[in-house]
Amino acid sequence: MSQAFYTGLSGVRSNQYAINVTADNLSNISTVGFRGSDIEFSSLFENMLHTSENTTSVDSSVGVGSRLQAVTTSQETGSLLLSDRSTDLAIQGDGWFAIQREGNPLYTRAGNFTFDANDDLVTTDGYHVLGTMGGNIGPDNILTSSIDEVTLGSVATQEKLRFPKTLTYPAEPTKNAKFFANLGVENEFRAVSAGVIDAAGDKNALRLEFTKNPVQTLPNSQWTVLATVTSTDGSKVYDTKSGEIEFDSSGALISNTLTSINNNGSEVAIDLGSGFGGIVSIDKPVSSGSSTADGTVSGDLVGYAINKNAEVIATFTNGMQSSIGKIAVYHFQNDEGLERISGARFGESTNSGKPIFFTDADGKNIIGTDISNFMLENSNVRIEAGLTELIILQRSYDANSKSISTADQMIQKALNMHK
Repeated sequence: MSQAFYTGLSGVRSNQYAINVTADNLSNISTVGFRGSDIEFSSLFENMLHTSENTTSVDSSVGVGSRLQAVTTSQETGSLLLSDRSTDLAIQGDGWFAIQREGNPLYTRAGNFTFDANDDLVTTDGYHVLGTMGGNIGPDNILTSSIDEVTLGSVATQEKLRFPKTLTYPAEPTKNAKFFANLGVENEFRAVSAGVIDAAGDKNALRLEFTKNPVQTLPNSQWTVLATVTSTDGSKVYDTKSGEIEFDSSGALISNTLTSINNNGSEVAIDLGSGFGGIVSIDKPVSSGSSTADGTVSGDLVGYAINKNAEVIATFTNGMQSSIGKIAVYHFQNDEGLERISGARFGESTNSGKPIFFTDADGKNIIGTDISNFMLENSNVRIEAGLTELIILQRSYDANSKSISTADQMIQKALNMHK
């Protein structure tokens, strides 16, 4: 009878703890990035009851209860929720974001990030997100280079992702301008223009005017080209140059003496093409012409966003973009060994091992997983499974409680009979 007490008491204790864990799971059903806890039980000591081999082949046992063996973290990925913010991120596979306010970093699957008043990338409650800065922001908040992808640094060098309130994309003067047009074969005036950027970041107009020479050396044809660079309103003339071009009998360009022009302090190479790959003179309908030119006007910061590669992208008023930082995604040898700090946040432990980064074939650090922006990972707790488990545990708790009451009644009867 005393054994029934021990069995009931151990059952009540273990089931009570399991109910608490399950209730905590259910209370976080809507917590972004939450990972539920799984419960593992084990039996306490047992007494084997040996039965006759002639009647049964199964040995029975009488135990003295159970205990909670372990509480492990479920590693199942939660469902994905659509969001309207590019700063909301979901990790599709293995990995953890790292956040830090004071002390050691915390690790989480909750990617509901935002930019605070200082344009630092933080969680909704102010923890800074860790990652690698691109190193392409100058001391005067001028972008020193445009980067498509920031290389992830080592684990030890990860820092708080902090970005300036103002950022300028510097002007890139035009170095090359290429022209396309069919001048026809008649002695008529033709013109083609291109927009070119000078060293100060201003956009100017480069205009080419073509005139067929009055005296021709057949079977080829010769033209004079006059190039002029002016301000867009035409009030300033920065340079004027002329050259001679020649086409063969089929209209393909075979020579050109106009190679460059000064654009308010910066030299622009003029490319008229060759053969039929630029300016031509064929007996076909005359085209209005077109041009391409490199260079970029300066631009001011419009804002920051995060793409699917965990890159923090700065967008500018001139339409240009550049990566200026990369969010780190950490990995552990044993994710289940992480210590839950609170809710969806975990800390490193001796069981989890140190955080690491995955590397590619060249040894370069990579995030090693897929990132979805405009999405959040919801809790991985399934409400139907949690409620079912809670009912089972509650009934088990009641059964163990009843066994204690029954054992108490049996002892009382035994004592009364002894009297």
